[in-house]
Amino acid sequence: MSVKKVLFVTLDQWRADALAAHGHPCARTPNLDRLAGEGVSFRNHFAQASPCGPARASLMTGLYAMVHRSVRNGVPLDSRFTNLALEARRLGFQPTLFGYTDTTPDPRTRPAGDPALQSYAGVLPGFDIGCPMNEVSWPWLAHLQAKGYDLPARPSDIYRPVDGGAGFAGPERHPPRPIYTAEDSDTAFLTDRVLEWLGPRTGQGWFIHLSYLRPHPPLIAPEPWASLIDPESVPLPARPRSLPAERAAHPLHDWLHAKHDAPDIYTGHDTTLCALGAAELRQMIATYFGLLAEVDHHLGRILDQLRATGELDETLVVVTGDHGELLGERWLFGKEGYFDSAFHVPLIIRDPDAETTRGTEVAAITEAVDVVPTILDTLGGVVPEVCDGCSLRPFVRQGRTPAGWRETAMFEFDFRDVAKLEAERHLGLAPDECALAALRGSRWKYVHCAGLPPLLFDLEVDPHESRNLAGDPAYAAIERDCAQALLSKRLLHADRTWTNTLLSEGGPTIYRGPRRAAQREQGAA
Repeated sequence: MSVKKVLFVTLDQWRADALAAHGHPCARTPNLDRLAGEGVSFRNHFAQASPCGPARASLMTGLYAMVHRSVRNGVPLDSRFTNLALEARRLGFQPTLFGYTDTTPDPRTRPAGDPALQSYAGVLPGFDIGCPMNEVSWPWLAHLQAKGYDLPARPSDIYRPVDGGAGFAGPERHPPRPIYTAEDSDTAFLTDRVLEWLGPRTGQGWFIHLSYLRPHPPLIAPEPWASLIDPESVPLPARPRSLPAERAAHPLHDWLHAKHDAPDIYTGHDTTLCALGAAELRQMIATYFGLLAEVDHHLGRILDQLRATGELDETLVVVTGDHGELLGERWLFGKEGYFDSAFHVPLIIRDPDAETTRGTEVAAITEAVDVVPTILDTLGGVVPEVCDGCSLRPFVRQGRTPAGWRETAMFEFDFRDVAKLEAERHLGLAPDECALAALRGSRWKYVHCAGLPPLLFDLEVDPHESRNLAGDPAYAAIERDCAQALLSKRLLHADRTWTNTLLSEGGPTIYRGPRRAAQREQGAA
C-alpha cells in the first residue's frame, strides 16, 4: 500500500452542483475538477444532517443522527462514540486539525464551569490542533492585527463591508468588500498554515483534516473573488411558488420562512432575505461562487505542493461538504429543512493506488457515514462495528458497485430550540416533536415528521419538491411502502453497541456479520 498520508478536506455549505465539472455556469473550480479527473467523483452523495454540528458529527463518527443524537449546534456528542481521529490514532497516525469540527463536548467529561461548555465550537476528541478556525478565529485576527489592520470591537464585524453598509440591502449593485485583502483572507490564512506545517514534514507520514469555512456566509469576499462572477450571468434560484404559497404549503415552511423574515440571519447582511430584489439575489449567489473559487485556488496551492514533492502519490485525498446550501431556492438561504439542496453534496476521492478508476463518476447513492469506513479501510484499519456507513473502496479501487448496495439515502433535520422554544411555540410542538427524517431514492422522496404532516414527492416529474403527494389516495401505496422502508432502515441502524454481544457461561459471543441478509433494501427507489 502506497498510502502514507491523508488529506481530508471539508468545504462548508458546498452544494452538489457547485463544481464546473458538474455544469454550473457560475462555478470556477479548475483544481477540484482536476482532482475529480484524477480520482472518483460521487454524484449522488448526501449529508446525514444539518446544520454544521450534526452534519459533522455524522461525518466524523460514521453514525446516523438518530444514533449519535447530537442533533443541533450545541447539543453534546456522547463521548462513548469513537470517531475518525481516534481510530486513525490506533493506526499510528497523529490527526491534525486545521479549521474546526463544531463538536459540542460531552458535559460529563468536563468540570462544571469549564468554558468549553459555553460553546458548540469544540474540537473532536483525537485531533491535535494545527490552527483553529472557529466562530471567532483568534489566530487569524491576531495575524490581521500584526499586519496593521484596524480590527472592529466585535470580532464578527470583521466581515462587515468596508463602507459600513448593510451587506446586500439597498439598491447598490457592487459586491460588498471586507477590510482585508485576498492575501489575508480567512481562506488564505488557513491555507498558509497548512503549507507551513507541511514544509518540514516532507517524507513523513501525516493525517490532516482541513476544514474550510467557505463558501459558508457571511457572503462577502475580497477582490478578485468579489467580482469574479458577473451577477448578470447568475441564474435565479428555483422558486416554483410565490412566497405566500410556499409558506402555506406546510407548517415547517412557515416556520423556516418566519426565521428568514428578520434581519441579520446571515452575519453581515442586515436585510430580510425573503425580500431581496433580483439584483441583490444574483449578487449574493455570485459572491457564493466567488468564495468557492477562492477555496479552489488555495486548495490548489496545497495539491500543487504535494505534486511538486511527490507526496500526492502517497496521499489519500478526500474532499466533501458537510451539508449543502439553498442559495435562495424556495425563498430560503442556508441548509435547514428537508430539501435536496441542503443535503446533496459533492464527494471526491483520490486514492493513489486506484489507477484504473481515475476520472470516473459513481451514480450509486452514497452517504456521509461512508467516509469514515472508507478512510479506515483504505488505511488498512478495522471499521468499527457500530458504523452505519460502508466503505466506498470497491467503487474507488475496482470501479464496481458492491452487492446489495443501498438504493436510498436517509437524512435528518431537527429544528428544536430548547433555549428559546421559538420553533415549539410557532408550531405548537414539544421539542422532541421537532424532528424529521427523509428517505430519498432515485424517484421517490418521503419525509416523516414527528409532529407535523408527512410529505411525499415524485422527483422524476417534480425535481423541485413542490407537489406534496402524501395523503393523495392515488399514491397511498407508495406512501405506505416508503414509510415502512424508513421504519425498517431506522430499526436496522439503531445503536448496536452491545446488541450483538451475548454474555453466557462460555464468555462473550459477538456477531460481526452484515446487518442484513437481503440483497437490497426495499422501498423508495
